[in-house]
Amino acid sequence: MAAPKVAVVGAGVVGLSTALCIAETCPSGSVTVLSDQFSPDTTSDAAAGILIPHTYPGTPIHVQKQWFKETFTYLFAISNSAEASEAGIHLVSGWQVFKNSPKEELPFWSDIVLGFRLMSKAELQKFPQHQFGQAFTTLKCDCPPYLLWLEKRLKAAGVQIYTRKVADLWELHSEYNVVVNCTGIGARQLVGDEKLFPVRGQVLKVHAPWVKNFIRDGDGLTYIYPGIHRVTLGGTREKDNWSLAPDPGTTKDIFDRCCSLEPSLRGAQDIKVKVGLRPSRQHVRLQREVLSQGGVKLPVIHNYGHGAGGFSVHRGTAKEAARLVGECIAALQGSSSRAKL
Repeated sequence: MAAPKVAVVGAGVVGLSTALCIAETCPSGSVTVLSDQFSPDTTSDAAAGILIPHTYPGTPIHVQKQWFKETFTYLFAISNSAEASEAGIHLVSGWQVFKNSPKEELPFWSDIVLGFRLMSKAELQKFPQHQFGQAFTTLKCDCPPYLLWLEKRLKAAGVQIYTRKVADLWELHSEYNVVVNCTGIGARQLVGDEKLFPVRGQVLKVHAPWVKNFIRDGDGLTYIYPGIHRVTLGGTREKDNWSLAPDPGTTKDIFDRCCSLEPSLRGAQDIKVKVGLRPSRQHVRLQREVLSQGGVKLPVIHNYGHGAGGFSVHRGTAKEAARLVGECIAALQGSSSRAKL
C-alpha cells in the first residue's frame, strides 16, 4: 500500500508530542496535525508545566509511574542540551509542604525526581503553618516555548500542520488510514465522552525573579513555580466550571495564599492572569477503537483526559499512543499484502 496516512487531531502538548512520537517510530507513514487551536490558545499554554504527577484513580500505579519516568527522562535530556532554553525546560528545586502528614510519605514518583528527601525541622521553619515536607529537584517546562519547539521538531520531521476544525472523526475516513484523538476537553463534544469533565484552573504569571525555588502545598491548591521568565502562582480546581474568564476575586485569593507561603511575593509585578480547563476523567483514555460505516473501517487511537497531570506524563502516553498507531499500520499493511495475493 501507499504510505499510510495518520491524522492527529489536537495541538496541545499531548497532540504535538503524540504526532512527534508517531513520526519517530513509524517512518513509513505520513503524519498530519489538525487543530482549530494552536499555541498560545491551547489549554497547555495555561499549564504550570511542573513535573509532579497527579494520581489517576482508574489507572494502575505502575502504568502512571512508567509514563512519568519516560516523560522525565525525555525532558531531562532536553534540559541537558543546547536546546534547553529554546524549549523552555529547566531543573528547579523546592519543597512540597503539608499541614498534616500525608498517608504516603514516599510518593510513587519519589525515585524518579532527583534527590528526593524529607525536609528537616530547620527547613520547615520557613513554613510555620506546615508540619511535614518533601524536598526534591524536578523539571519545569515553560509551556508556550515548549509547544513552539515541538511544532518546529514536527516540521523538521516532515509532519504537515493545518488549522482545521474537526466536527466528527468519521469525516477524516476518506483522507486518512488512522486517526488519533488528542482533543482534550474537546473530546466531550467530539466523541460524546460523558465521563470527561472540565476542572477550571486559574493561575497568575508574575515577575518575581528573586523566587528560585518551587513551593507546593500538599493539597495541590496553592503553588509557586518559577519559570525562566515568570513565576506561576496558583491555583484553583473548579470541577464542571466551563468559564474561561478570569475572576478578580480568585486572583486576589491566589495571590494572598501564595504570599502566605512566600511573603516576598508581595513585591511581585506585572501580574497576568491565565485560565485553562483541565480535561479530567477517572483515568486517561488511551485505547484503540474501530469506527465503521457501511463496511468501511477507520481505526482511531484515543489519547486524552490527562486532567491536571498532562505535562507530567505527556511523553509516556504519546509513546504508548504511537505504539498503538504502529500496530494499526502493521495490520493495514498486512491486510493490503494479503489482498494482493
